[in-house]
Amino acid sequence: MDQPPLILPQTEENRSLLANVHPSGWVNPEPLECYNLVVIGAGTAGLVCAAGAASLGAKVALIERHLLGGDCLNYGCVPSKGIIRTARAANDVRNVVEFGVTGTDKAGIDFDAAMARVRRLRAELSPHDSAQRFRDELGVDVFFGVGSFTGPDTIAVEGKLLHFKKGVICTGARAAAPPFPGIEETGYLTNETVFSLTELPRRIAVIGSGPIGCEMAQTFARLGSTVTIIERGDHILPREDRHAAEIVEKAFRRDGVHIALETKTLAAALKGSEKVIIAEQGGKRLEITVDEILVGVGRAPNVEGLELEKAGIAFDTRQGVKVDAMLRTSNPRVFASGDICFPYKFTHTADALSRIVIANALFMGRQKSSVLVVPWCTYTDPEVAHVGMYEGEARTRGIEVTTLTVPLCEVDRAILDGETEGFARVHLKKNSDKILGATIVARHAGEMIGELSLAMTAGLGLSAIGMTIHPYPTQAEVMKKLADSWNRTRLKPLVKKALEIWLKWQRN
Repeated sequence: MDQPPLILPQTEENRSLLANVHPSGWVNPEPLECYNLVVIGAGTAGLVCAAGAASLGAKVALIERHLLGGDCLNYGCVPSKGIIRTARAANDVRNVVEFGVTGTDKAGIDFDAAMARVRRLRAELSPHDSAQRFRDELGVDVFFGVGSFTGPDTIAVEGKLLHFKKGVICTGARAAAPPFPGIEETGYLTNETVFSLTELPRRIAVIGSGPIGCEMAQTFARLGSTVTIIERGDHILPREDRHAAEIVEKAFRRDGVHIALETKTLAAALKGSEKVIIAEQGGKRLEITVDEILVGVGRAPNVEGLELEKAGIAFDTRQGVKVDAMLRTSNPRVFASGDICFPYKFTHTADALSRIVIANALFMGRQKSSVLVVPWCTYTDPEVAHVGMYEGEARTRGIEVTTLTVPLCEVDRAILDGETEGFARVHLKKNSDKILGATIVARHAGEMIGELSLAMTAGLGLSAIGMTIHPYPTQAEVMKKLADSWNRTRLKPLVKKALEIWLKWQRN
């Protein structure tokens, strides 16, 4: 087996992480004669497939060329939310005076200690995804190395040939390469390298204002960097509700983030020890000098090296492996799950898709990914969470929509918390309480969107939320206020007049 990859910086926490997710000296097992399921890729999708199938009694092989846990554990959800928490804590300290708290004017940030905390917590979480757990507790044959198809039902890894009844591709996606000249020579950070920093960059440019770019831009600004976001569009978070994006943009500017909208990045260059981004805004040339460049311009599927053609599996280098609604590839023996095949590239969707794969691949199920209700959240402050359709999307499909919005400034707990920036918005099918989609902007929007997601999944209308007692005072009470708003729309003039007559008759 090749030597395990390095995880920088080489600290005790990272050595502990590596011992779990790609242990030194690991010996690949001798393959069984045939496996019920062979899984390529051990990110969230692959781990759920392998663990779920093995727990049901299947003989499973799991192949990983890099680190078990994939992006989520090593480069994504876990480290990013760890450092976001530090930045949020620092911001809270700066703004405690309004709550009557004093004596915090000398508070500072130890960036090295903050990153050490992230590394420690990541290492503490890693045993759940470890090679030892999958081998010893779950009975999975774990192979490290590059897995590639040699035929419709065989995969080679490190000189060993694995035969399978069913296979599943879970190789995920990576940060897409920046599409402008000079950036490779200049050097840049992605989500895969930004958490290796040991010193806080004095100046950092973030190219792209999608979820990753926005989360890290605000985080580094709160930690003390001078941050500039470069975005080609006319607002940040271009896929989100425009009103939601405006609230986040206002928060960014308050945190000191410089936002260059309608700005096209042309090139990058080194100037001594500094990095220069050459851009164009409104026909004018800009030069932005920084110490680090963070790129977040999309994801590219990991299809290289799989030899998919030998297995008769159709794929696209931009979209990934092609699957049907039941997640089958063009080879009926092989399925796919997660970022490699699905437009919604989230850890929670990878988990959900893998549960479908287990049912369909091993038990001839007919479960479909097309019926999934997928919520997501961008962990800025305030957070932006969404589920279902946007209003424009519904209208494009020819669906008439009633949109209701309740601002957080009308929610008592939000007022008491000093967190009134934001709103809850729901899109209903006209003349009904059927929920088509919803957006929440709030400090804990990700914790709140689940109630609406549950309602949509269970086929419950907004009235069901209205009949549910919510604890007072909570910010989630905004959901009940949405339902109350809908009830008021049902009080048509004729109905209201009839009620007035009835009540008048009662008085007499």
